[in-house]
Amino acid sequence: MSLSTPSRRLPFAAATAIAVAIAASLSGGSQAASPMRDNDPANDVLIDNVRVFDGSRVLSNTRVLVIDGRIVDIGGKAAAPAGVTRVDGSGKTLYPGLIDAHAHSWGEARTDALRFGVTAELDMLGDWNRLPDLKRERESLARTQQADLWSAGAAVTAPGGHGTQYGMKVPALDKDGDPAAFVAGRIAEGSDYIKIILEDFSAHSETRRIPTITHAQAKEAIDAAHAGKRLAVVHVSRMRDGTAAIEAGADGLVHIFGEPADAAFVAAAKRRKAFVIPTLSVLGTMAQAGEGAKLVDDGKLSPWLTKEQRDSLKATFGAGDPHPAVLADAIANVRALHAAGVDVLAGTDAGNPGTAHGVSMHGELELLTRAGLSPSEALAAATSVPARRFDLADRGRIAPGLRADLVLVEGDPTTDIRASRAIVTVWKNGYAVERTRPVAGEAASPAGEALPAQTVLSDFDADAAGNAPGMVPANFGAGWMPTTDRMAGGASTGQIRRIAGGANGSAGALEVSGEIKPGFAFPWSGAMVFPSKVPMQLADLSSRKDLVFRVRGDGRRYALMLFHGNQQMPSMQMFETTADWTEVRVPLKNFPGADLSRVRGLAFTAGNPVGAFAFVLDDVRIE
Repeated sequence: MSLSTPSRRLPFAAATAIAVAIAASLSGGSQAASPMRDNDPANDVLIDNVRVFDGSRVLSNTRVLVIDGRIVDIGGKAAAPAGVTRVDGSGKTLYPGLIDAHAHSWGEARTDALRFGVTAELDMLGDWNRLPDLKRERESLARTQQADLWSAGAAVTAPGGHGTQYGMKVPALDKDGDPAAFVAGRIAEGSDYIKIILEDFSAHSETRRIPTITHAQAKEAIDAAHAGKRLAVVHVSRMRDGTAAIEAGADGLVHIFGEPADAAFVAAAKRRKAFVIPTLSVLGTMAQAGEGAKLVDDGKLSPWLTKEQRDSLKATFGAGDPHPAVLADAIANVRALHAAGVDVLAGTDAGNPGTAHGVSMHGELELLTRAGLSPSEALAAATSVPARRFDLADRGRIAPGLRADLVLVEGDPTTDIRASRAIVTVWKNGYAVERTRPVAGEAASPAGEALPAQTVLSDFDADAAGNAPGMVPANFGAGWMPTTDRMAGGASTGQIRRIAGGANGSAGALEVSGEIKPGFAFPWSGAMVFPSKVPMQLADLSSRKDLVFRVRGDGRRYALMLFHGNQQMPSMQMFETTADWTEVRVPLKNFPGADLSRVRGLAFTAGNPVGAFAFVLDDVRIE
């Protein structure tokens, strides 16, 4: 049951589509200000005897005074107000709150981020309806338990292209569309910067392709963004697209590619003063390098992880063989860019498998040091550099007048980057963040409904007459239903029906058939079964070891997906079909990062290539 993919080419976000559709210049020296207090002294603090990384420099054995949520003095002699909270920083380092320059934020993401010292995230594709609220929140100095968020809102992408697969209707730029008008629409919605997508999927598959805008359209979109006083950042996964974007005037790339960069690309990035957000964390997932799982095992980080974060860090894109060259090439590319003086920004692409908000930034910092950045340079890549490049004027540094988004850690991360993980205190807007240990509160994520003692989920021997339209009953749970990409705007078709005659002469089986049609980035069609009494509610499979079923079909390769917990990305295995009945046994532990105590459903689906498909299931067991 291993997922075999062509060398260096990996499956990407098709599973996300199903999941979502079914369930979104530094200040220097000592400056003093006259300490003035508001009516809430809780955002006043004096941190004394502390080593400070201010975003570029290290200041030894100094003090930082915060009044009303803003830094008013560094190393000076300004008198602290009576009653101000005093913190002894001996043996510790204070650095600015981290900025994740590439994230996809929903649910508890911003709370998770703040717990790990990430005080701001730059969302690279998200719900544009929340943009006004996000702006109000990040302008406030009120107490909060969430990181601040900037967002690109909707991206500039082709119909059916990358960014359209997440289960909600999004605007897209037609091949004959007007890029300038499209960008103007995003600016009117309040996008903080414009994200442009050049992605045909060729970096991930030898055969699968998805629609993408042209280089000429990208150039027009970049020019329109600049005319609207917005940065233009570009998603790429191939060097050819990265070079084209930079030569077209893009301010930055929001990924580095997992193929070797040539000297011309590096020279163009330097000449054009472009920045790069490598997102090595997610490239590590694509390489099957297990970088996320390593964070789960770190004793400084593990106690602060939620169950969902643990699951996400252990998850992968499919179950293929390792592709170490993907991460190795990406790291080599970052090394070359950094050596040339190109700005490198730390970003994780959190929200994807193998990542988790907040915690993955500490993994990204270590990966950047592997790519040749010094620990101090890696910290700058996560603080002052993104603040400068995205014009986040009041954060990313420790300087008088800036907001007090601060992190205090044991040790010295400017010499050992892993010391960034030994967090003592996080301050947001001058308020100490209430960090709790989610592991001690696992009851917040209870196990799902217990399964009955029987192991046969479906033998299909009973006639489906009288069941809900389109549904086929199971021996327990809510039963089977068809699922297709039509719910997310696709055109694929599919149906399921109970037929007479099953495996080994049994009375019945489940026929699943349909047609995969073009027009959607990641098409699918198939059957889904819910082990709980209510569709998509949680079921506890943790006492079971194997999913077993019999199948015959048309010789296509199919995806078996397990939906669990609050994850948008299901865990996935693949299975083959032949004209003869075959028993398939899949150890449940083989589903990467799956929370077996909180399973929502199992889907048996066809994907690309386009065309008709058909297979028959029987004797589905959870043993």
